[in-house]
Amino acid sequence: MRRILLIFIFCTSLLADKKPNILFILADDLGYGDLSCYNDEAKVKTANLDQLANEGMRFTDAHSPSTVCTPSRYSIMTGRMAFRLNFKGVFTGVSGPCLITKDRLTLPQMLRNNGYETAMFGKWHIGMSFLDKNGDVIEVSEPPRKTPKLKKQEIALEAIKRVDYSKPIPDGPLNQGFDHFFGTVCCPTSDWLYAYIDGDRIPVPPTKIVDKALLPKHFWSFDCRAGLLAPNFKHENVDMVFLEKSLSFLDSHHKKQSAKPFFLFHSLQAVHLPSFPAKEFQGKTQAGPHGDFIYQFDYIVGKLVEKLKTLGMAENTLVIISSDNGPEVGTTINMRERYKHNGARPWRGVKRDNWEGGHRVPMIAWWPGKIRSSSVSQQTVCLTDIMATCASIVNTSLPNNAAEDSFNILPILLGQTTKAIREFTLHQTISLDLSIRHGDWKYLDHSGSGGNNYSGGRIKKALGLTNSKINAPAQLYNLKADPKEVNNLYYQHPEIAQQLKAKLEEFKTSGRSAPKRN
Repeated sequence: MRRILLIFIFCTSLLADKKPNILFILADDLGYGDLSCYNDEAKVKTANLDQLANEGMRFTDAHSPSTVCTPSRYSIMTGRMAFRLNFKGVFTGVSGPCLITKDRLTLPQMLRNNGYETAMFGKWHIGMSFLDKNGDVIEVSEPPRKTPKLKKQEIALEAIKRVDYSKPIPDGPLNQGFDHFFGTVCCPTSDWLYAYIDGDRIPVPPTKIVDKALLPKHFWSFDCRAGLLAPNFKHENVDMVFLEKSLSFLDSHHKKQSAKPFFLFHSLQAVHLPSFPAKEFQGKTQAGPHGDFIYQFDYIVGKLVEKLKTLGMAENTLVIISSDNGPEVGTTINMRERYKHNGARPWRGVKRDNWEGGHRVPMIAWWPGKIRSSSVSQQTVCLTDIMATCASIVNTSLPNNAAEDSFNILPILLGQTTKAIREFTLHQTISLDLSIRHGDWKYLDHSGSGGNNYSGGRIKKALGLTNSKINAPAQLYNLKADPKEVNNLYYQHPEIAQQLKAKLEEFKTSGRSAPKRN
């Protein structure tokens, strides 16, 4: 009897020490107010996400690393703010190289070093190098902003036509720590290249320019470039293809390597423009095609979690769901005007802006038996924190030259602390304008939004707010007293503005905002 008891205790200890699976689900351009568990006025009921929030933890002060996708995704993968690269904008077409250099430790590489099988399905958008028939990297220079659309199209398509699709991509996801990848180079349905990458190659190359006359026409169907289309690429099917890949991976992993933990990064097209929900979701809501797209995103999350439960993996899987930045300008304006749905509610600003609506995003964490049900965290966190958190989960140390802006939020997830993990949090825009958060105070080291131009037109009427001291060189807000960032206190509290600017400069100069590691 004693021997049986000892064996039971030993096995229980092994189970307790078993490394958990990690599923990270990243939406594209999903706003804080797009989910019904965040916005009681949302026009789409996101039942699956609401249930996960009810069974797990909902963060009310979570932030994307940037207000646009490419830098946010770099920062998630590395735990490092992308402004440190001095890279402006986002990638399109076959432009590269990958922003992640060979010497930089990535989230999937760190997990793979600790025994994980790693997979990513969906949008990459951190840059890739493509080779021509001579094996030379295709250089694509970004045309000036005022370049005519037809000239931009000509430059982008010429580069895509030069690609030798038989040659491997030398700096894609498989070179950054992933064992498996299936997805797209950049934005799946709005880019110059409409083709799938499988591993490190595009097996079905593009053959013709997309016929936009065959695509849906509505208020959310813009932002679709006249790019080259592969025969197996259907705009409305993209997210269902990504879903099938993730579900197949989970089935295969359970069948072949169930004793090994996995890290799965499911990176969606939803809900980035154009809003092309799959046919089975069209008309599912009373909020138009974009509302249907939000509904489809919620469905996909539900199917991934359902698969975990079916395979008996749920009890040992941490699921984190978030977005790469706030909602798009046109999306938000049209949804507000036509359906009274505000994807940024209750914050000021949208995608590209350094105001809260540009980077405060929904974030839900679900881990049965570990994260307390119906818990809400008001702690300030950033998606850069995923890397240090995962390192803590697998009990490994990060070197000083990695994850320089990443904090371990595992104690928050496990309900082990109420003390602030982050004293300061950095934010950046597409133009590399910066801001810094400290408690209730937020200092923006620039005038204006840092992203969108609110000087006139529909955006000013629909999304603009009167801002005091608009001519001030910088902005200072107390988010507790002024969550909509209307009352600029730059001149009233110059000492706080100076202190925060000095701290921002310190973090820029030192190359890190997280403490040095031993």
